[in-house]
Amino acid sequence: MKPTVLNSTDADYPAGLRERLGEHAPKTLTALGAVASLSQPKTALFCSVRCPGEAILRAYDTAQKLRDDGVTVVSGFHSPVEKECLRILLRGKQPIIIYLGRSLEKIRIPAAWRGGLDAGRLLLLSSFEKRPRRPTVESSHQRNEIVTALADEVLIIHAEPGGSIERISELVAHWKILKREVPLGN
Repeated sequence: MKPTVLNSTDADYPAGLRERLGEHAPKTLTALGAVASLSQPKTALFCSVRCPGEAILRAYDTAQKLRDDGVTVVSGFHSPVEKECLRILLRGKQPIIIYLGRSLEKIRIPAAWRGGLDAGRLLLLSSFEKRPRRPTVESSHQRNEIVTALADEVLIIHAEPGGSIERISELVAHWKILKREVPLGN
């Protein structure tokens, strides 16, 4: 499968990036997979690396519900809870968008992702041309901002006080995106 390059002037380029990021929107996106999923309503999924056990259990239930409801989910799927949510989502039939905090160049596609790519329901996106080859702190911040800008709704599983997910909450409020949090307790 060969990557597609979307220029900011292309019809397939997500309008939300231009609208929300303005001049800071990436000039190009490299896409591998189901580009059509960019036109679907999208729910962004975020979770801090540190996450309490009760929130983890609720996250798994929420991922199953998103999968069963056919919701298009976009995320970097980088934190441990996000990775586990991706594993759950990959067992469904709904579109999934993985926005990488690294270049797609020379990427090794994990075996677990191949079925989704082959089925035309998985999209890998990156705004990084050649570097970095591994996510950095800066590229991760940029990834999270772009994932938020792509979303119609943001689901925050857990935001560690003082962590980078708090910045996401600020963007959500500024851009007036619907924000959901995974409820704790009964």
